[in-house]
Amino acid sequence: MRVLAVDVGSVRTGLAISDELGILASPLPALHRTESIRKDARAIAETADRLKAERIVVGLPVGLDGTEGPAATMAREMAERISRYTRIPVVLHDERWTTVEAAERLREAGLDSRRARRVVDSQAAAVLLESYLETARQITPEDAGAP
Repeated sequence: MRVLAVDVGSVRTGLAISDELGILASPLPALHRTESIRKDARAIAETADRLKAERIVVGLPVGLDGTEGPAATMAREMAERISRYTRIPVVLHDERWTTVEAAERLREAGLDSRRARRVVDSQAAAVLLESYLETARQITPEDAGAP
């Protein structure tokens, strides 16, 4: 299953796509946010349609204690808006630590902080997607409610 991951930020929205088997996660160029969440959501939905994604995963930033703040509200709103522009199912997935993990990977790859800032959002989306795909692989048919 091809999945598009979305890491919603205030300046850029990171994107990543899985392969058709749902094994590999590859970062895509980030989308620069506009003044309109409607336009941003439409652009994400169009990207998902163009890439033939079968699911869209939006990162939900929650605190370590499970609380949700303004960023989570923005992510929930974006997920709801995206679902208005596509028939592809849109789900939320815990994105705790994805940006930290992404920044660490970029540092290990030797990117300077200036270059890393430009790609960290999409790298975070790739980390989010890896987490989602791993979680999906761990769900058994019984967990999913299959007979």
